[in-house]
Amino acid sequence: MSTMQGHVRPSQKLYFKQGATWSSLSSGFFALRLQPSGHLFDSKGQVAIGEKYKEIMGLFNTCAYQYLADILMPTLDYKCGDVKKLPYCHIENPSFISIVEQNIFLSKTDWDSYETSWDFQRHPLVRPVSRLADAYTAWKSECEQRFLQLKANEEELNRIFIDIYGLQDELTPEVEDKDVTVRKADLQREIKSLISYAVGCWFGRYSLDVKGLAYAGGEWDSTKYKTIIPVKDNVLPICDDDYLPTDLTGLIVDFVAKAYGEDTLDENLKFIADALGGKGTPREVIRSYLLNGFYADHCKIYQKRPIYWLFSSGKKNGFKALVYMHRWERTTVATVRTDYVHELQERYRTQLSLLSEQIDSVAQSDRVKLKKRQEKLTAQLTEINTYEEKVHHLADMMIDIDLDDGVKVNYAKFADILERIK
Repeated sequence: MSTMQGHVRPSQKLYFKQGATWSSLSSGFFALRLQPSGHLFDSKGQVAIGEKYKEIMGLFNTCAYQYLADILMPTLDYKCGDVKKLPYCHIENPSFISIVEQNIFLSKTDWDSYETSWDFQRHPLVRPVSRLADAYTAWKSECEQRFLQLKANEEELNRIFIDIYGLQDELTPEVEDKDVTVRKADLQREIKSLISYAVGCWFGRYSLDVKGLAYAGGEWDSTKYKTIIPVKDNVLPICDDDYLPTDLTGLIVDFVAKAYGEDTLDENLKFIADALGGKGTPREVIRSYLLNGFYADHCKIYQKRPIYWLFSSGKKNGFKALVYMHRWERTTVATVRTDYVHELQERYRTQLSLLSEQIDSVAQSDRVKLKKRQEKLTAQLTEINTYEEKVHHLADMMIDIDLDDGVKVNYAKFADILERIK
């Protein structure tokens, strides 16, 4: 690293080393977490580095040390100098470090089960079983066991330090369920994350044939994909009916069939639909979630920095399509326009023409339903026609993105044609 006059880099010798880190400002408990090697720290994310960092994690994450922290740092500002004032004692208990290491393992295993983890390998519901319900039952059991083990371990650590500091009259070792930091299984959350994983498979971000990230930029390796072949053009349209062959609803159905088998497809789709909630057939429920709920969930998971971008014409759902930012090309907008917007415009016109003929030929009792659909399609066609002009303008500009600029900067370049992030 180059040296700049007047620039101060304290503790440079500690950069990129493994240790225990904590947030300097928190309204919750004072808690230390493992900082793997290869990371930096600053005044807001401070770190304890040295041979005893596991021991320090075991000490400082107990209720005894929270009690002391509340006395010494009542403002909830956990500065390094104040943290150093907390008493430290070497623990002779031979099982102490092994408990700490197990807690780290349990917490990391939980975190790595979700796609936001750098070490995410495969969705926990993707298992060699034919029934999705069985996969969820197995995952639920694993989560419960991990939860109970971590809770028992934390209570044992609490007990050790309550005894050491003679705080039996002030504290009890019990840990409330809400304070255990690993998650229990939640059916709806797991199913939504499975759908997100399926979307990732169709983009090539993940693969059912390899663990971890299959593609996040760089050189494309087609040998990673056998069970599911990602879409070639990096576009996943989301329609409110089966207008397009690559409609995302159909692809999610295909994913379920490939992951669990054709024989149990209907049962598994019903399991997904029941978890999501809503009215209609399983496919209708899935379609409704993809249209109205998926992107909001995606933006929430990625803290308003989505990796999948949603092309959207507006509230009428005239046009919606996802693209994967790591596969973005300067021709992506043009592809969306010519291969999808134009195609869907034509489908709407065809449907409206058929409806016009049907309305004139059906009984009066059926006309109300058909006219409602006609009004809906007319509104969607009007919306997509206006949208096409906006897309056309940006398509002609052939705008590329630089991944190093991050989501916020790049997303703003296409704000007129992408879903607003709320």
